[in-house]
Amino acid sequence: METVTEIGILIYPGCQLAAVHGLTDLFRIAGEWVGGGTIRVSHWQPLQDEVACIWDSHPGTPHRLGYAIAPPSIIMPEKMAPSPVAARWLRDRHKDGTILGSVCAGAFVLAETGLMNGRRATTHWAFAEQLSRRFPDVQVTEDHMVLDEGDIVTAGGILAWTDLGLTLVQRFLGSATMLATARFLLIDPPRSSQRPFADFIPRFDHGDDVIRRAQHHLHAHSAEALHMHELHELVGMTERTFLRRFTAATGHRPNAYLQQVRIAHARELLERTLTPTDRIAWEVGYSDPAAFRKTFQKLTAVTPSAYRQRFGIA
Repeated sequence: METVTEIGILIYPGCQLAAVHGLTDLFRIAGEWVGGGTIRVSHWQPLQDEVACIWDSHPGTPHRLGYAIAPPSIIMPEKMAPSPVAARWLRDRHKDGTILGSVCAGAFVLAETGLMNGRRATTHWAFAEQLSRRFPDVQVTEDHMVLDEGDIVTAGGILAWTDLGLTLVQRFLGSATMLATARFLLIDPPRSSQRPFADFIPRFDHGDDVIRRAQHHLHAHSAEALHMHELHELVGMTERTFLRRFTAATGHRPNAYLQQVRIAHARELLERTLTPTDRIAWEVGYSDPAAFRKTFQKLTAVTPSAYRQRFGIA
């Protein structure tokens, strides 16, 4: 008898329906590539005090969910309402052996289960800090595009449902079928990192006026040869106190913050100009082009030339 893998997709309030239907189509295409009938997709929705199946590609037979996925949300995480009914349903499925997955802000729904406590998970890079604050026991690693922890698989950006879908296809139908599905849909195989897409967004709303003054100075003079003693002397603090308060307010040590500011400027120049890379290194504050390339790749996971090739619009 042919083995059929059932994948349940959770339709919670505010979820991205494009992802729900996109995943449904992706799994259908993958199943048909190997002769059809191997993947069953069902849609599940919280209705009052229970979660019910509202659509099924193989109706009429008992459900046996191999996977349950919380798709992205089109509502910002701070406005997402708690989903206790959905969280209970996911916990119960996990207890029965179902592998759980999430995409982007779907990680907030999955984190409500408590099953990610003490575990690694990824979400959209812009939501990572909020996920860490709301669920401090979750080890948020936003660099990953897909993070496979065996029984829990999480994916990053709002369109990373393609990465999650292909990762699961590779799990139960193999690499050849995954690659054939990706080629048919004209999409890349699962990507490893969000870092090429992640912007540096400095925090200025932390409430520490003294540190904010140091940040303003750092941004205004980022291309200059800055020394950390200049910053703590500027704000009248000891080096130890300045380091502690700066890190607490911004989430970065001062030198790491400076590198983020410089590389953010370099990314903009790579995207919007044809200025040679060595010249860009000099303009943003690096006298050594090799050091610039090393720092750029560390923060973005790609070389400057590869970044320009991918994102350049000049």
